Amino acid sequence: MNLIKVAGGVVNQTPLAWETNKQNIIGCIEEAIEQDISLLCLPELSISGYGCEDMFFAPGTCETALEMLEDIVNHTSGIIVSVGLPLMINNRVYNAACLIANKQIRGFVCKKNLANNGVHYETRWFQPWPAGERTELKIGEFSYPVGDIIFEADGVKIGFEICEDAWIANRPGRDLYQQGIDIILNPSASHFAFLKTYTRERFVQDGSRAFGAAYLYVNLLGNEAGRIIFDGDTMIAQAGEILVSGTRFSYKDYYLTTAVIDLNKLRLEQIQNRLTFRSSTNTVSFLYSFPEITPVKNVYELESWETSSPLHIGFQKEEEFARAVSLALFDYLRKSRSQGWVISLSGGADSSAITALCYLAIEMAVRELGIEGFKKKLSYIKKIQDCQTVQELSNKLITNIYQGTQNSSSDTRNSAASLANDLNTTFYDIDINNIVEEYKALIQKAIGRDLDWETDDIALQNIQARVRSPSAWLLTNVENALLLSTSNRSEAAVGYATMDGDTSGSISPIAGIDKHFLRHWLRWLENTGLGGEVTIKGLNGVNSLQPTAELRPLEAKQVDEEDLMPYDLLNEIENAAIRDKKSPKECLIFMELHFAGIYSREKLILSIERFFKLWSRNQWKRERYAPSFHVDDHNLDPRSWCRFPILSGGFEKELEEMRDYAENAKGKGRKSKIGF
Repeated sequence: MNLIKVAGGVVNQTPLAWETNKQNIIGCIEEAIEQDISLLCLPELSISGYGCEDMFFAPGTCETALEMLEDIVNHTSGIIVSVGLPLMINNRVYNAACLIANKQIRGFVCKKNLANNGVHYETRWFQPWPAGERTELKIGEFSYPVGDIIFEADGVKIGFEICEDAWIANRPGRDLYQQGIDIILNPSASHFAFLKTYTRERFVQDGSRAFGAAYLYVNLLGNEAGRIIFDGDTMIAQAGEILVSGTRFSYKDYYLTTAVIDLNKLRLEQIQNRLTFRSSTNTVSFLYSFPEITPVKNVYELESWETSSPLHIGFQKEEEFARAVSLALFDYLRKSRSQGWVISLSGGADSSAITALCYLAIEMAVRELGIEGFKKKLSYIKKIQDCQTVQELSNKLITNIYQGTQNSSSDTRNSAASLANDLNTTFYDIDINNIVEEYKALIQKAIGRDLDWETDDIALQNIQARVRSPSAWLLTNVENALLLSTSNRSEAAVGYATMDGDTSGSISPIAGIDKHFLRHWLRWLENTGLGGEVTIKGLNGVNSLQPTAELRPLEAKQVDEEDLMPYDLLNEIENAAIRDKKSPKECLIFMELHFAGIYSREKLILSIERFFKLWSRNQWKRERYAPSFHVDDHNLDPRSWCRFPILSGGFEKELEEMRDYAENAKGKGRKSKIGF
């Protein structure tokens, strides 16, 4: 019985944090050796970090990565390890995986297919490796094979698909299959997006079945470089069967997901199903004795919160949002060495959601690491070292400030205070009305007239939002903390935010999520909660309110959805117009289908027209938003996903075509049909 114990090693890395990254890798290797692992796969670019950006151009980056590699090699006694790093060959940089066995480098495999969409920009820094090619790289006195390589250890053939390699139709695994591969390693840096784990599971399972092999997939973990979140997804499959699946969204520095693969079962699959076979001239063989191990029962078991069927997802998206953004906030806090978070808590949905997410970061980290482990992880924050409960930690790490004017209601003040009290955050309630009046008086004197709501509506709203920013920044600087911007994606789409007001902050945690989902998520968090266990009852106040900016006089009864449009409609228009690139006319056809019997044609036309006009004139705002976390594949961040000109024609021609179409359809007395 040929049994091999393998593992995926998840690590939480930081770009260019050489010593920390190296120690995480070494710690992972040492733990694998303790567990008698024979083959360990670590994620893509785990030595340097994935998000080094243009520092991949710097020769020193590749040189330092090789220095770190040499140190790592010394810790691989009795084990085979794959570790990722950037590699420079002939003045070109490649995304490579190094295979080490028993303290010796055996060779480097380079990525063939580079990710170059959305948040990924690999073709800027790396060259794709040509299929079938091989060269040599000299490191010190020795030369090592590099390129499209298969490794053979004690008759066991090991090959690679590096991240994007597995996402294309003609994936390298097909060629590996023709060469009699036994084990395929997939070291990845695959960004988190809602429900993406199900797609990964399919290609891992299908790859192991189609290629008659064992397949080991391992992803990076955490908020590595600022925007992208990695979930630590790890899966090991064999001949079409998922053997194990690892923990996602962990707060640990590193951990293992292990399984025992049965070579005899793989060989039987190969004998029964292999149609052709060809030998490879790019096989690197070396001696390695896989130890005899006793059989174990591999248990494929998802975490309790993930057990919903993919076809009946339930609250999977809500769970993933909470866990992904909470982990991202925790990592951003510790990697920036900040002393806590500051949120301008208005009592509305956005700031309440961010406050709740900060609290969940503390709650979930303590549940996994324990109080002492949590404090050790944030050992540089001296003020928390005497804390003994999550509530005490919340008080030290989360600061809320409510800044009211004469236009603020008791409802929002009570909502803010109720949440802060429930979570035991530090809460300040200050009145800024006199500051607003002073600014108004200065400008009124300068221009020689009084400012009036009839003629100066936007100006009078914006000054209230902007006046809040200096106080929040001052408090943030006093605390040496992170100021979190409170704008969401729906506001970003139409520019319903005040620059240097509610957009102020160093990170914008919810700028990647729409307001329609966010309001639903807050109700879910109050009543159902993470894993059905962690709820926040202090959200009751905000969940009972209509979203409002509260910038006009109270008697105006300002409501966001009246200023803009219903949030469910705004979300669908954004999806159609920006994600799917549909014209205003096509958007109208789709909206009439989607909202039949809910909104009138006139309401749909006005909303679509408003959306396209506001989208076009507010690109400059999106360019200035604080960096946001990427959570789904229709982000609006112009620096990483959705590029649009700052100055444009504003869709004038396209909107005219929509109005003509609507008028003609009305004249003919018919309803439009979906036509795309």
